[in-house]
Amino acid sequence: MQENKINILSTRLLTDELVEAAQASGITIDALSFIETVTIQSKHVQKKIENAYLQSCTVVFTSMNAVEAVVAGQNGQQPDWNIYCIGNTTRQLVKKYFGEESIAGTANSAAELAELMTEKRKTDSVIFFCGDQRRDELPLILSSNKVKVNEIVVYETIAVPDKIEKKYNGILFFSSSAVESFFRNNKPTDKTILFAIGNTTANAIKKYSINKIIISHEPGKENLLKKMIEYYR
Repeated sequence: MQENKINILSTRLLTDELVEAAQASGITIDALSFIETVTIQSKHVQKKIENAYLQSCTVVFTSMNAVEAVVAGQNGQQPDWNIYCIGNTTRQLVKKYFGEESIAGTANSAAELAELMTEKRKTDSVIFFCGDQRRDELPLILSSNKVKVNEIVVYETIAVPDKIEKKYNGILFFSSSAVESFFRNNKPTDKTILFAIGNTTANAIKKYSINKIIISHEPGKENLLKKMIEYYR
């Protein structure tokens, strides 16, 4: 059996399959979530979601958390939505709950998704299901192209700024929120490699560290894990 020599911290919980895939390459992963997401349960928000289900409209999801929050009140309904979403995990959830035929387009980032929507220009308004810490790129790009963005905030992101004592060869970051939470109480060693799921997360890291950053330009936990494993090979 190959000896584990590389120790990695994941700032998000991972499936057993992903952890085992890393172990097969001699990499041990400790997973500790530095953020929590909580679905907003207020009657006001739930009413907005219910009203959206009754509309024939264009809908945008840029996170799996938003999809899960919205389908919590689905009750078996299949709305007449044209859905634009981030690829991989979010896309898979949209496919699972709303069907492949509902997906009008996908992209690797919110900004790319907005550009795609403006190119297709098939609607003058969208419903954007998002969290309370959503990025500005998508609504700004759509608004500047005269597409009205109706935001419905369906979940909150809460920092869990744990302090770690162990030294790691690399750290996996999956969101800007997790970056900010991690750096509240921690500073990696100079030799620690920081892995970012995209450019937005990488830019958040750069505010706190000058360490080497490896960026995965495709969305999804699997792709970031693959990038990390390839780096240590």
